[in-house]
Amino acid sequence: MRDPASGAVFVGVARTRNPMRQRSTLAHELGHVLFGDWVDSGAGNWSDRTPVEVRADSFARHLLVPVDGLREFLSPRTAVTRSTLSAIVQRFLVSPAVASIALHQAGYIDATVKQEWMALSTPHLATRFGWGDQYRALQTESDQRRAPQRLLARAIRGYAEGVLPAQTIATLRRVAVETVEADLREAGIAPVERAVEWADPAELPDVQVDLAALDRDLNAPGGRDDPAAGRDDR
Repeated sequence: MRDPASGAVFVGVARTRNPMRQRSTLAHELGHVLFGDWVDSGAGNWSDRTPVEVRADSFARHLLVPVDGLREFLSPRTAVTRSTLSAIVQRFLVSPAVASIALHQAGYIDATVKQEWMALSTPHLATRFGWGDQYRALQTESDQRRAPQRLLARAIRGYAEGVLPAQTIATLRRVAVETVEADLREAGIAPVERAVEWADPAELPDVQVDLAALDRDLNAPGGRDDPAAGRDDR
């Protein structure tokens, strides 16, 4: 989303147990931001694969698995197998589908192998080729709730300047305030102590107060000095 008034761009990232898909989605949305694909929220069908969406997909693939980087990674290999596919998925943190398309575009596999390998899943490759523990760690990371980094950094700066309480940071992080205070102490971050400047009474300016208006109000009928003011009328 883009605020048309300020130009600020917001990208919401969903928690997921599919870390490779999350990375591809982020790269896809980054493509929209760089190309300025701003549209009315009510325009068109979001499920259609428009040329704009296809372009963002292509941008994401080339960003995550650049052809030159893929060739450099595969340079010592004489054959490309499923083990190779697994190594690419693990190294570039992309899905087997994205890795297969990149291999095909770089000329390493034909269209038939590409279609066959695109049907494989990341958990299958991770388990088969011994990096299942790493994949589970990636799943845990992509399923974590995280506050926007810039917003959190500004809140921490406000805390250090003494204008925001630690509770504000705890609310952003959705953790207990005790956890935030412990983290800040460990990082050596503490609110700045500002000296309170006291003035000597002799240095204060003389203030002339006119109480005439107050005296008139008090002496008016019904005022404090009116004997009838405290009488209970029945």
